[in-house]
Amino acid sequence: MTGDPSAATAGPYRRLSLWWDQVAAAQPDGQVRPRPALAGNLDVDVAVVGAGFTGLWTARSLLEADRSLRVAVLEQEVAGFGASGRNGGWCSALFVASDARITRDHGPAAARAQRAAMQDAVDQVGRAAAADGIDCHFAKGGTVVVARSPAQVDRARGEVAEARAHGVGEEDLRWLDAAEARAQVGAEGVLGATYTPHCAALQPARLARGLASAVEDRGGTVYEQTRVTAIEPGGPPGTGGGPARRPMVHTTAGQVRADVVIRAVEGWTPQLSGAGRALAPVYSLMVATEPLDDGFWAEAGLADRQTFSDHRHMIIYGQRTADGRIAFGGRGAPYHFGSSVRAAYDQVPSVHRALRETLVELFPALAGVRITHTWGGPLGVPRDWFSSVGLDRSTGVGWAGGYVGDGVSTTNLAGRTLADLVLERDSDLVRLPWVNHRSPAWEPEPLRWLGVNAGLASMKLADRTEAHRGRPSRLATAMGRLLGG
Repeated sequence: MTGDPSAATAGPYRRLSLWWDQVAAAQPDGQVRPRPALAGNLDVDVAVVGAGFTGLWTARSLLEADRSLRVAVLEQEVAGFGASGRNGGWCSALFVASDARITRDHGPAAARAQRAAMQDAVDQVGRAAAADGIDCHFAKGGTVVVARSPAQVDRARGEVAEARAHGVGEEDLRWLDAAEARAQVGAEGVLGATYTPHCAALQPARLARGLASAVEDRGGTVYEQTRVTAIEPGGPPGTGGGPARRPMVHTTAGQVRADVVIRAVEGWTPQLSGAGRALAPVYSLMVATEPLDDGFWAEAGLADRQTFSDHRHMIIYGQRTADGRIAFGGRGAPYHFGSSVRAAYDQVPSVHRALRETLVELFPALAGVRITHTWGGPLGVPRDWFSSVGLDRSTGVGWAGGYVGDGVSTTNLAGRTLADLVLERDSDLVRLPWVNHRSPAWEPEPLRWLGVNAGLASMKLADRTEAHRGRPSRLATAMGRLLGG
């Protein structure tokens, strides 16, 4: 984090992101104090590993259904420490697998059901936050993705055409001409845009911290500063008979036995014993400006706090925060050998400089504006780019993740789905196509390092090629197929 006058005295969590800085600043002493850690062995009905959005929504949903359940959430740091407290604050209906792919694998009805569930999840987040009194600055202004080159216009129009082919109407996704697009986002060189109403901007760390309190209010326990080293699956009775073996969570403070264990650690999944190739942690980095004046916003628009991006290949994303900043992020940081996750990777000066340059390219008036915060963190990428949620009854272990950066609302859907699976409730949620999907393992190193970083380099090259030649990149299309897009 840079440019923050309190950085020298800030606690370790305050430095994680703009969002965490704001959470800490609201505390009487300007610090985030961890909850007590696990102290010894424990026996519960459901143990949730990870106090990010997935784990917290799961615990909340279970306790909403049955407050007599003994639910323990185990977190290595503090609730919301990971991607849940560092993301771009897009609560969107985006699902990483396309309608075309879901239709191909599961049929058109399944694709429609998944899309509808994602759209509903956006509103579910807003309603739940309001019901629990969580002021997470939720503002459903939709998403505007601008096109700023002929190649981007072609891609945007193609996206709308494909959506129509899969039954998506104007009310869910539409093309904006140049004038309409500029009225929404006053960025430089806008030729048009796509717009969907199914997205809200929010303050993610405030939501995560509020959800942890909501779990406790319903009778659950959140153990922070508790490092989980392994999840031991349950199994059938041994040769001597007796009850089935229950799953167990191994931590540095004790063992937790449960009827069901939920793995909800997203980009940190490879750190668990036996899960080294389940997801690849890929870093996304962000910057935030100082609060901007009314003159800037009169030109830049975003009056309804629309989230915004453009149709380049290397993903960028931004929002107008409740206090009038731009929080802006993007991919481009390297994947680290062996699926390594370290605090040092949150700061990549070259990528943060590139993000600032991109932001000024979009809004030249920001050339002299101070960047107050820089940060980053890992997100989880499955090998087939298909998010999943599920529960293996034979082992008692459930999971959710692989959101590829689109997890703010997807985690809510995951938590409600896991609650239905754990409680054996027959619902529309448990029949969605992502339920019990099994992604293949990533390749062993060094193939994984070579492949992921080659993919990132290809997206950068594709954007440069399009800017130079003015037509869509064949390389990006080929790489999209290879990565399962």
